[in-house]
Amino acid sequence: MQSLKRLLPSASALVVFEAAGRHENFSRAAEELAMTQAAVSYAIRALETQIGVPLFHRSHRAVALTETGARFHADVSAGLARIQKSAEQIRAKGREANVTLSASTAFASMWMLPRIPRLRQDLPDIDLRIQTSVRDLDLEEEGIPLGIRGGDPAAWPGYHSALLAPEVVSAVASPSFIESHGMPADMAALAQMRLIHLDEPVREACDWKEWFGSAGHDYRPQSRPLTINDYVLVIQAALAGEGVALGWRHLIHRQIASGALVPVGNHVFDTGSAFHVVWPRSRDLSLPARKVRDWLVAQGAMGLVEAMN
Repeated sequence: MQSLKRLLPSASALVVFEAAGRHENFSRAAEELAMTQAAVSYAIRALETQIGVPLFHRSHRAVALTETGARFHADVSAGLARIQKSAEQIRAKGREANVTLSASTAFASMWMLPRIPRLRQDLPDIDLRIQTSVRDLDLEEEGIPLGIRGGDPAAWPGYHSALLAPEVVSAVASPSFIESHGMPADMAALAQMRLIHLDEPVREACDWKEWFGSAGHDYRPQSRPLTINDYVLVIQAALAGEGVALGWRHLIHRQIASGALVPVGNHVFDTGSAFHVVWPRSRDLSLPARKVRDWLVAQGAMGLVEAMN
């Protein structure tokens, strides 16, 4: 390799030579490589000087490969093509190990982040990238392999889906709030307590009116309610003792298990809907993306068991 280094001025000179020989035109090679024609001509001269033979016949406004130049060009072209193919394969393999997951901020922070240590342990060779958004992204358009969506898979004909968790909603509050205000005796009493409302900007979400309605109670909103447009902040407000919030079981069962939040009343609303891992039908998942998908589904099943115990 030391002799090769002395023989050739640089790899870039070979790239210039390949383009110039393919076009047999220094100006076109310069345009392709975003160089000046003078720079191309200089690079070819330097290569010829280093090798010790002319590689091009030069005439007025025209160049052509010499016989030696043509043989050398064939070898250089084949070598660079092999290098390019190898580099592209290496880069593609590196990209495959990076798996992007599109999800809401609530899912990312409350469901996914607590499981990141387990993900790293189970899938140590995969770099998971979580992309949050206030709306469900078009995975095909964004080039994202996996997403989390709530609703009916029939509404997503362009996607495959796998069940992650059913949508089960209950009322929750901090122990300190219940200690100060008491446990409500019935739905009417709960409706009079300080309720924290989620004003979901884009995604559809169960609200207090729907939740009370599922229990047969006609809820009428109180004046000046506490309304927050981010579910993570809704739960933080509940943890801080600011009121009663709606808790999606797959997101808050850890807080319930630890005692940081307690169920308020016995009513649990199973909406009949669910949250799913989705991926576009239009393209096959890479092996790392399939591993992440299967891992998410398995974690969802485990979370369901934990939430029921």
